[in-house]
Amino acid sequence: MLTGIDEVDWASLRHAYGSAADVPGLLRGLASADPAERETALDGMYGAVHHQGDVYDSTLACVPFLLALVASGEVADRAGILELLVSIGAEDAGREDDAEGRLRARARVGVRAGAEVFVRLAGDADPSVRRAAPAALVRFLDEPARVLGLLRQRCALERDDRVLHALAESLGLFVRRHPGHAAGALDLLTAQSADPYDPGLRLAALGQLACCAPDRLPPDLVPLAVGLLRERSARRSTGRQGVGCPHTGTLASRLGRLRPSDEEGSQLLRTLHRGLGDRLDERTALLQGQLTSPAAVDRCNAVWIAAGLFREWRGDRTVTVRLIGAQLVAEEDRLRDAAVSVLGDLFGLAAPAADDLAALVTSRPDLWTRHRERGVRALGGPLKALARSGDSRAVPVLAQVLAGPEAPDDLGHVIAHLGPAAAPLAPALRRRLGEIAPDPAGVFERAVPLLSALTALGDTEAVPEVLRLLRLLRGLPERSRMRDAVVEAAVRALEVFGTAAPSQVLPALRELLETEYAAVAAGALWSVERDPSAVLAVLTGELAVGRPRRRAAAEALARLGPKAGGALPEVRRMVPAEDPRERVSAACAVWRISGDAEFAAPVLRAAWTENPRTRRTITACLAALGPAGAPLHDLLRAELAARRRHLATPSGGYGSHDVLDDERLVRACGEVLGTE
Repeated sequence: MLTGIDEVDWASLRHAYGSAADVPGLLRGLASADPAERETALDGMYGAVHHQGDVYDSTLACVPFLLALVASGEVADRAGILELLVSIGAEDAGREDDAEGRLRARARVGVRAGAEVFVRLAGDADPSVRRAAPAALVRFLDEPARVLGLLRQRCALERDDRVLHALAESLGLFVRRHPGHAAGALDLLTAQSADPYDPGLRLAALGQLACCAPDRLPPDLVPLAVGLLRERSARRSTGRQGVGCPHTGTLASRLGRLRPSDEEGSQLLRTLHRGLGDRLDERTALLQGQLTSPAAVDRCNAVWIAAGLFREWRGDRTVTVRLIGAQLVAEEDRLRDAAVSVLGDLFGLAAPAADDLAALVTSRPDLWTRHRERGVRALGGPLKALARSGDSRAVPVLAQVLAGPEAPDDLGHVIAHLGPAAAPLAPALRRRLGEIAPDPAGVFERAVPLLSALTALGDTEAVPEVLRLLRLLRGLPERSRMRDAVVEAAVRALEVFGTAAPSQVLPALRELLETEYAAVAAGALWSVERDPSAVLAVLTGELAVGRPRRRAAAEALARLGPKAGGALPEVRRMVPAEDPRERVSAACAVWRISGDAEFAAPVLRAAWTENPRTRRTITACLAALGPAGAPLHDLLRAELAARRRHLATPSGGYGSHDVLDDERLVRACGEVLGTE
């Protein structure tokens, strides 16, 4: 199997961690008789030779040996090796005219050279190998008519449900890759979507049709899919479970344990939802059918699918959120925890589930806090979700947590979402802020959330504690990004508090004008005393220093408006900056200082399209400009008409605050246009 492996100069090749001298040991480990050694070797291949999907020269050298291993009937766990080969040879959206692209292209050629191996594996005695083989056939055998014939043959002969599902997925992949030969594959999928086929296979076929040929979907798709899901779950509950595999402590095994308890069911419904795309009424009805299923595992899968819908699409989700809230009474920890997690990322949109969250918080004090890394306590998911939803019932519970011996470090971050209802917490927050010791490692985790909360509450009585913190920070030995974040949060607090206590705040802000925090301090100083002569020279000078300071200075100069006219030439020179945030801040400043829409509007229009994360900054600029911002109001109208959230990505990547950021953008756009 591994003939010639010692003839390769592995030490001269590279993988993710340097020399590939250890690769022969990994390849031999894949052929080991010891299951744990095989799993560790596969883990090592993904971790080094194919790290995060990358291809190296050592990856190319491995391909012939991987093909030999997967073709050998003497090797166990060949399905994992086959999946590795498919991943190595997969097409990539990147360029092929650079070194990395050329390596990927050579990898595809190398895997295609083994296509006849995949033909044999399609009829292998091991069902897990048969399950992995169809995707390899479709991707790497460049004979579409032959591939379709092989898939049709396997569909007729196969009796294993999981392999049949893989065949359906491969038929869909075939349609997308070979549209000129699609008719036969679509006929097979249409037949598999109807009686007398197994409900799981019918769901798999419906999902592929939704992705490839929605015109072939039945008119009663949603009730049909819900019925098939429930029939499938009823059959599973009688004992028809998939075969598991033993797990060790490898990365692959840990990832396996994190998968849904019914991974196949999750994939079936995710594929159907993906195919339905922007048919949101049908997707919502389908989700609601899933969330009312008798099977807890179906409801759990639905909760996670709903999270994807919420993150990507706008719209009224009241009923769906209520149904997710109803899962909080479930006895299954996995289901309850999934519902809590999803609701926590919805912020105000979780309000329809607030009653259920409040009931869970009341009944389970043990869930108010939790331990995280390094033994630090954090707010528990149910209490955090309730507070983020803006429900005042969280306030007395947060008060009890604050009164305890160890307050969670993230508690302050959620208080801003409670608004004025959280005012009774201010004395305890001040006390906690005043207790912070000069510990460089812990100041950031403790101080920034507390400062954020007190700033949101506008608690002017916290000025002494904030000033004490600034003195404490000056005593720390070294500057760091964490220290910068604390100082900036403290300055923002003084900016909010300053109009009520200028005699206390102004000296501290003026002192900071001589430091690396001059830009943020000058901006705060302007907000408090409105004296351009006190800050203009400082802010103009800050435009010539590092990137974060330049951006902060431009943002402060924008607030000065025409009074910052003396800095206008320097601000204009910032507009071509490479950093899109810096570019937007400079363009906003130019517009607000000079009124030159002809200069600034094209820059902001381009940034709106190219960098969606700049849209809230641009909208705030337009709000400050009032009617003068009209040249870009068409962007806001288009945003309000859009159904997709502005931070949604095709890859599904997201941040925990993306829904909140989008809701704030929509609200800000409406407020600006409401003044037209």
